Formats: sequence, C-alpha cells, structure tokens
Amino acid sequence: MNDRTWPHRSETSHFSTLPFTIKNPTRKHQNPTKNHEKHENYPSTAICLRQFRSPATSRRSDHHRDFAALPNDVLTKIAANFSLPNLQTASLVCKAWRDGLRPLREAMLFLRWGKRFKHGRGGVKVSMEKALDSFLKGAARGSTLAMVDAGLVYWEMGRKEEGVALYRRAAELGDPAGQCNLGISYLQAEPPNVKEAVKWLYQASVGGYVRAQYQLALCLHRGIGTDQNLSEAARWYLRAAVGGYVRAMYNVSLCYSLGKGFIQNHRQSRKWMKLAADHGHRKAQFEHGLTLFSEGQMMKAVVYLELAGRGGETAAVHVKNVILQQLSPPSRERALTLADNWRALPSTR
Repeated sequence: MNDRTWPHRSETSHFSTLPFTIKNPTRKHQNPTKNHEKHENYPSTAICLRQFRSPATSRRSDHHRDFAALPNDVLTKIAANFSLPNLQTASLVCKAWRDGLRPLREAMLFLRWGKRFKHGRGGVKVSMEKALDSFLKGAARGSTLAMVDAGLVYWEMGRKEEGVALYRRAAELGDPAGQCNLGISYLQAEPPNVKEAVKWLYQASVGGYVRAQYQLALCLHRGIGTDQNLSEAARWYLRAAVGGYVRAMYNVSLCYSLGKGFIQNHRQSRKWMKLAADHGHRKAQFEHGLTLFSEGQMMKAVVYLELAGRGGETAAVHVKNVILQQLSPPSRERALTLADNWRALPSTR
C-alpha cells in the first residue's frame, strides 16, 4: 500500500497507619487533674488513627481479589496490542493475570520468529510461508501485532481479502496500526469505501499513529470521504510531521509556503523543507538545494542536489552540474565527499 503525498491539483494517601497509642509525657509539676480536664473532650490517639486509616489500604485485599476475578477473555482483549515488555509487566500483577496472559506471551515468540523468517534475520533464510505461519499462530493467541503482520503478508501475496479480515480483527481490538491499514485498504478497494476509510483513519490518528494522521490529512485536503478542510488537513499534517513522518514534513512546508491551511510563513516553510530533506525526502532535497543555490550557498546546494539526484530526481542532476562548473576542483571534491558521508536522520517514514 503506497502512500500518497501532496494531492494533485489519587484521592487518598498511600501511607498506612499503625494503631499505636502515644503516652502523654506529663511533667512532675503538672496537675494531673487539670491535664485530664484539658483533653477529656478529645478521642484517644489510637481511635483517631483508626478513623483516618486510608480506604485504599484497608481494602487492599479486595483490590487483589478484583484483579484476579477479571475474566481471561476480557483480560486478553485489553492486552491484545501489548508489546512483550508490557505483557511481562502486567503478568506480575497476580497469578491469575500471569496465567491468563500466557497465550499472549507465547504469541510474542511466534511474532519474533515471523519477523525473522520475513526479513531473513537471526541466521534464518527468508520464507514468507513460514513467516505467515508464525504470524497466524500469534494471531490465534490473540495478539493484534501478529494479526497486522499476518495481514501485511497476505496483502503482499495478493490475498487482500484475508489481509483485510485480519486488519479488521486488529482494528476492532483497538490496534492503531490495524485501524490505519484497514482505512487504507478501504481507500484502495474497488470501489473505495471512503466513509469507512476516514472513520478508521480518524480513530488511529486520535490514538497517535502518525501514518494514519498523514493519510487522514490527505483525505481532508482532497475532500475524500469528508468535506474538504484545508485548516484541519494542515493541522493533521503538522501532528504527523512532529511525530517524525517525513512526507508530512514536506507537506507542512508546502502548506506554509502556499498559505494553505496555515498563514503564509516562509521561515516555517524553509524549516520544514530542510527537516524533510535531512530525513531523506528526495523532493525536499531538490527544493532545498534550489533554495540554497538561489542564496549563493553553492557547496551546500551541491550536496542536497547530489542527494536528490541519487534518489531519482533527474532535474536535480542538471542543476548540480551547472553549479559544479562554477566551483573549484577542491570545492567540487569536498561537496561530493560530504554527499557520500551523508546519513539521513531517523524517522517514522
């Protein structure tokens, strides 16, 4: 599933108390009778401490019974999209949870082996059949992570209906990746189901899934499955960009440059264009290179144009060659060496 880019035209204390009494250290010269009269209207210290005992502490055993009484089917649904560290932590709550979460912990093992077979990691050969088998075993144990990966394999095999069915299972259990993939699947269906697509993309976006935020922004920008709303589109582009989604960075730059969804702001446009370029977006590298060229920063322009050309932007090659003719041989060599040593900043794609 290929992404599209810019559209074409606590209430109580946790401390417990101990029911001890405090003796009143009266001085020898004090009158015991007066001392008694002074305090006779106050309850004893032990009674006060019992009255102010924390309800959370007094019902601690009840809470443990409540945890243990949670049905396993409810527990597994709650934890369906947990990662292994989260499952291990939840398994420490009580024995009932440890036993109830065993299938999901087993699913993590199958998920790990599935990824090894899919990508050829850990000394195993690539085998999509074995990868799919491992993912399906993890999915059968209730892991939405395994459901999504199995759905991806089915999709890549051309068995899209089976893939969509797994995406739907994961989505209904609240997995944001499953919700996003299901939404994109509806967009690419024949005919597209745009209303369902936007519904699932919105749910994943609210959950913080940056790819869904970008896809939702595209729908709002183009008016797909919803009314066109450039300001909302720009807002979702920005959220995805802040989350590290490179295509969204590029589109945020265009929004600021063209004044679509945001007030026109060339400084912000340049900032986001450079960020997209530094994260490896080839069109952003080309456009940022042109900006540097127009500002007379020839060496830096060559670096970004060279990177864009290597990424497939053929127009960047022509501009780069024109600039190279204006540089001295040492400067040319230096610029190309910088391009050779360049590494993209990490991103969420």
